[in-house]
Amino acid sequence: MRILLIGDLVGRPGRTAVKQLVPALRAELQLDVVIANAENVAGGKGITPETMTELLANGVDVITTGDHVFDQRTAMQALENPRVLRPANFPPGTPGAGWFLLERPGVPALAVVNVLGRVFMKPADCPFRALEAILAELAGRTPCILVDIHAEATSEKIAMGWAFDGRVSAVLGTHTHVPTADARILPHGTACMTDVGMTGAHASVLGRVTHAVVAHFYTGTPHKFELAEGDVQLHGALVEIDEATGRAVAITPVARTLPAM
Repeated sequence: MRILLIGDLVGRPGRTAVKQLVPALRAELQLDVVIANAENVAGGKGITPETMTELLANGVDVITTGDHVFDQRTAMQALENPRVLRPANFPPGTPGAGWFLLERPGVPALAVVNVLGRVFMKPADCPFRALEAILAELAGRTPCILVDIHAEATSEKIAMGWAFDGRVSAVLGTHTHVPTADARILPHGTACMTDVGMTGAHASVLGRVTHAVVAHFYTGTPHKFELAEGDVQLHGALVEIDEATGRAVAITPVARTLPAM
């Protein structure tokens, strides 16, 4: 099974990258499943039913999110679709689901799990214990399990990989928007990468126009962080999984640049 996790989509540039690149990538990379982290897909913060529909129509199978998932007032409508996840370790009673079992004819089932880190982040329940509970629910249903840990601290993301090595197929990080150079397979078969990167305008500071962010750092005063437009790139990670065992056999960073219009 060949799975692509696309890193944080930022606004319209991120959606444009998906629309123009993902259909061709599915053929080029012989992809069985495409997952996209879309917590910043609607105007740079949150998700809406409209942006969800656009992603699903352009080749994305499952959508993960993170700490900004509820920043748009219509986000809960998007979360009514079981293919749209919010972090599983939000408090009990939070709308939406933290994992989804993707089942399709001719393709082995894949469980996609979304958890949120706690280090340098807003308060949340323990992501490690949340994943333990989900694995108990998934017992016997599929060995193929991919985890998107949306977290700030590299140590927390790496620790989750080691904690669940051999128990899940992949632990891939999102949130920091910068791809890391540590893609690897741990000793018991779990593919890991601390952060798969950002999909959006790279002539920017994390997807926002540079001058406003720079001015904020110089002065400490509020500035409007509008979305940037230039140098649109797609970043992610391709994981190949042995369908019988659930072990990863390969992980490869993926980067593509949208042709200039």
